[in-house]
Amino acid sequence: MKLLLAGAAIAMIPPLTAFAQDAQTATQLEPVVVEGDAGDSATGPVDGVVAKKTTTGSKTATALKEIPQSVSVIGRQEIDDQGAQKADEALRYTAGVFTQPFGPDSDTNWIFIRGFQATATGVYMDGLQLFSYGFGGFYVDSFGLERIEVLKGPASVLYGGSNPGGIVNYVSKRPDGRQRYVETGVNDAGNVYLGFDIGDVAKDGVVSYRVNGRVAGGDTYSDLQDGWRGFISPSITWQPDEQTRLTVLANFSHIDENHNGGSFLPYEGTVVDRIVGGVNYGRIDRDANFTEPSIDLYKREQGSLGYEFEHTFDNDWTVRSNARFTAADIKEVSVNPNGWSTIGGPTDLARINFDHDTQAQTFLLDNQIEGKVVTGPIEHTILAGLDFKYYNIDQVQSSGLYDPNYDNPIDAFDPVYGSPLTPRVSYLNQDLTQKQLGFYAQDQLRFGDGWLVTLNGRYDWAWLEADNGPTFYSPTSSTQSRTGGDFSGRAGLAYEFDNGITPYASIATFFNPIIGTDANGDLFKPEEGVQYEVGVKYEPTFIDGLFTLSLFDLTRQNVALASDTDPFAQVQADELRSRGVEIEGKVNVTEDLRVTAALTAYDIDFTKSEDPSLIGKTPFIVPEVMASASVDYTLRGGWYDGISIGTGLRYLGSSWADNENTAKVPAVTLADLKLGYEKENWGVDLNITNLFDKTYVASCQTLVTCSYGEGRSFKLKAHTTW
Repeated sequence: MKLLLAGAAIAMIPPLTAFAQDAQTATQLEPVVVEGDAGDSATGPVDGVVAKKTTTGSKTATALKEIPQSVSVIGRQEIDDQGAQKADEALRYTAGVFTQPFGPDSDTNWIFIRGFQATATGVYMDGLQLFSYGFGGFYVDSFGLERIEVLKGPASVLYGGSNPGGIVNYVSKRPDGRQRYVETGVNDAGNVYLGFDIGDVAKDGVVSYRVNGRVAGGDTYSDLQDGWRGFISPSITWQPDEQTRLTVLANFSHIDENHNGGSFLPYEGTVVDRIVGGVNYGRIDRDANFTEPSIDLYKREQGSLGYEFEHTFDNDWTVRSNARFTAADIKEVSVNPNGWSTIGGPTDLARINFDHDTQAQTFLLDNQIEGKVVTGPIEHTILAGLDFKYYNIDQVQSSGLYDPNYDNPIDAFDPVYGSPLTPRVSYLNQDLTQKQLGFYAQDQLRFGDGWLVTLNGRYDWAWLEADNGPTFYSPTSSTQSRTGGDFSGRAGLAYEFDNGITPYASIATFFNPIIGTDANGDLFKPEEGVQYEVGVKYEPTFIDGLFTLSLFDLTRQNVALASDTDPFAQVQADELRSRGVEIEGKVNVTEDLRVTAALTAYDIDFTKSEDPSLIGKTPFIVPEVMASASVDYTLRGGWYDGISIGTGLRYLGSSWADNENTAKVPAVTLADLKLGYEKENWGVDLNITNLFDKTYVASCQTLVTCSYGEGRSFKLKAHTTW
């Protein structure tokens, strides 16, 4: 799996630099510098690694310790400390999150939260969903983000249908005072990039703008893979007074590259040696690529345009309206390994000749009203809203015509390209539309010098329609539809002690109408379930830090999982249960010393299934134990002033390679290193991922679909501000 909109948005930006001096006078004015959001903003920059507020867990600007679920925030500083070039890279040190299960996939941010895949229904941007089905997803470049926030556990009570394990909310860079920043970098594979971030404020302070973007291109670590990509994100804010603000955000993205290798490989030959007839052939090179370079392609054109409006009345009640339209056109041709060949030699892989042509578009609208009410000793923060989601995907998928006498073999240890391939024929021709309308309400109650109660309720109506066009295998057309609705809720209780300790407990139900059909062509039923969570959040009074301990029990029903027998199909299991503990700490020990640590331990099982043999078994892909720690220190004084050293350790526990739990993927411990130097307005950073170059398998999704993790990579970056 992998527009003029930008030009129109740029055209909206006035020549603000003209305001810096008066054309009718010879007097040169000093530059006007407006400071942006402070570190305790709910959407602005994070001070170091410790965020104070978020909107992701409540849709109101709320302190993290007051949200009755576990929330992690990764700010721009932490993203840069890691040298992360993708959003999933930036989440590798976050408790409860497992990323890059399929290795360094260049066109998708793969994310699992509390054991469940969030890539399709659990990714949001600025509080509005980036829904994905099939290959109709939306890619976001991490350079355009101010922060990445993770709300763990069900969020449908606030956001409608979403991944019950949790959601990731990308927070865009917005106009935020004067910005003058450029960075350029290269990795040891020869991939080069240039990024910029420019913004300013008019002299009268009413209008501000920001434009950021990045272009990258060159080779990658996989054989045969190269290409280029770029994006540009202009935004403009109009704020005529302190009570009214309108921000318009746009984005245009382009990707043109071919596919990486290292994935879709068999268990035997990656996790263990390939042994046939007593001969040990060893393991497949992790950089090997078994596509056909003459036909392989991945092209994406994507654009979005949206707005955020807010007005506060004299009685302190606030109304908001947020909306975004996004469209993407994705074309892909790839030749993927599919286990060992049945007609070739002992070292020949079978392959699938695959392509798709997909157009996806989505429109989202969220209208809210928020205000405070006092009833006796209780202070209420009331939020009510009505949101609407529209998602459409028009897709044609094709694969090589089945031939029992020819499976497109290629030697896994000495590949020779250019062999004939079985011709591709369409097996899926579908136009799917999902709409969802939800009404929600929230009351955050404070009373008794420390008690915090959060009550949420939401009702969703959902409509799904599938138009199935003719394919090679089925020349007739058909239409399917489904309507439905359900209630979801959340109740949380916490007590905030004066010493910074806040214990909490919550219960949340969810309703997630999922788009798509199973292997039999039947529409999926909505997912449902419940989570119980208890925990403690600690914000010390003597140091700038935040510590979170959470225990949870999450039951998920009507789960759509990848088929064990067909990698391009899904089946809907009955019930999964994820229980576990997550511990996370982030501390700004000083302005120059930042420390993070995380521990995750799960017990994930099938609790009900049409296949009785799966009950009690653990789903493939996700490790049940993960741990990490990082430290970044900048030296001060003398000749070494401005030198920074950062180190990190990541432990990924073992995982199952199949749902039947017959084979395991071993655990691995990885080390990362950062060396940097910053002086005045410029700096240089060198990040090394997987310092000791360990060859390991990140996960397997059945015994014929295993993926190598990222090998050692060097990323050199130079940056400057003015």
